[in-house]
Amino acid sequence: MPPRPNQPHRPLPTMTADTLVIADFGPRGRQGPRGPRGPGSSRTPGPYRRLLATPGARAFTIGNLLARLPMGMFSVSAVVMIAGTRGSYALAGAVTAAGLGATAVVAPWIARLVDRYGQARIAVPATLLAALGSLALLLCVRLGAPAWTLFVSYAATATTPNLGGMSRARWAHLLDGDEKALHVANSFEQAADEACFMLGPVLAAFLCGTFFPEAGTLAGVTLLVTGALLFAAQRSTEPPPWTPPHPDPHPAPARTRTRTRTRSRPASPRTPLRTPALRPLLTICLAMGAVFGSMEVVTIGFADGQGHRAAAGVVLGLQAAGSCAAGLVYGAVHRQGSVEDRHVWCIAAMTALLTLPLLAAALTGSLLVLACALLVAGMATAPTMVTGMTLVQRHTPPGRLNEGMTLAVTGLLGGIACGSAAGGWAVEHVSPVAGYGVPVTAAAAALMIALVTHRVTHRPAESSNRFT
Repeated sequence: MPPRPNQPHRPLPTMTADTLVIADFGPRGRQGPRGPRGPGSSRTPGPYRRLLATPGARAFTIGNLLARLPMGMFSVSAVVMIAGTRGSYALAGAVTAAGLGATAVVAPWIARLVDRYGQARIAVPATLLAALGSLALLLCVRLGAPAWTLFVSYAATATTPNLGGMSRARWAHLLDGDEKALHVANSFEQAADEACFMLGPVLAAFLCGTFFPEAGTLAGVTLLVTGALLFAAQRSTEPPPWTPPHPDPHPAPARTRTRTRTRSRPASPRTPLRTPALRPLLTICLAMGAVFGSMEVVTIGFADGQGHRAAAGVVLGLQAAGSCAAGLVYGAVHRQGSVEDRHVWCIAAMTALLTLPLLAAALTGSLLVLACALLVAGMATAPTMVTGMTLVQRHTPPGRLNEGMTLAVTGLLGGIACGSAAGGWAVEHVSPVAGYGVPVTAAAAALMIALVTHRVTHRPAESSNRFT
């Protein structure tokens, strides 16, 4: 018989015919080379290890990361390529700005097609078209084509699908309502965004400076196409496309149909722009984009004023590194409170930390101290974006998840353009130090919108029912 619970487990020898059998009724566990392992040796895997252990997750994550890395390479490669060949930074900036505007217009339509027909059917041809646009830009620059051809070629790259949004949509499909795991997934995706935008410009500058001006664009196209094809090939994790409701084959009689039409007909998903809860989030994304765009331009201007313009990329990379590390930590910690409350607190922390670069530039004037301040200030970026994207996912109508997240990215792009213009004006007409007031102002505007939205959303029920 098995040993009692308080007794040590010992093997029980017995005989069957001419064979000695040793039966062990002890608990089964992992055996080490010197016997059973202690309770501390079998540790529970971390949240990101459990996340990537989801069937099919690693395959689509690898492809998605390969395809997302060029997102931080193309604009830098285009500027270096055009300015180095045509000798005009103004032309290079205008071409990239035109491509940004085209992306803001085209990206939501691409995302709507992805929701309607599926990721693989839309993402692959859209990616190939964007790759052809980048190659056309390379040829036009190389062959000395007219300037208008550069605008047309770079505008064609606007069909690049929102690969980060499609990856988040796959996580939402695979995790299916597991809020804790979805929080970890969103944190992982935000950290991946920060890593790509941190490593992409560095890789592009290295390739263009070491080999030839077109090397960054060629490498970006290769990574984009390879990663997108690998990502699209993982059909087992692809969320199903939305299908329109079929008409009832047995309609009700005329009298009953008028009375029950709203209950019997399934509602089709409306566009996210018509969702009241999503509009303030998109406005906050616009303000957050202004923070990022102004911070980049002002930091370049400050470094240039200190005589270290080449170090601006490294300084901005520290901000992205702080955000990436904070995103991974934020995904692993225990969450408290509702996501709406966390969103407000994260924006408030971001607003407070953004005063550090302003103080560092005003009080010390040291680029090294500014770099440390940006490293700390960047730690609030990823948690803010994680909670924001979680709310966008929550309030986006079913069947329109890719479109909703792409609209959020479009808001960020629009904010980046506005912030770049405002930051550039402040640097040129006031001073680079005063320019650091622009991201603080933009973050404060995002905080005000979040506070007003939170107060309206969580208004006590008694106030709305006091006349009933």
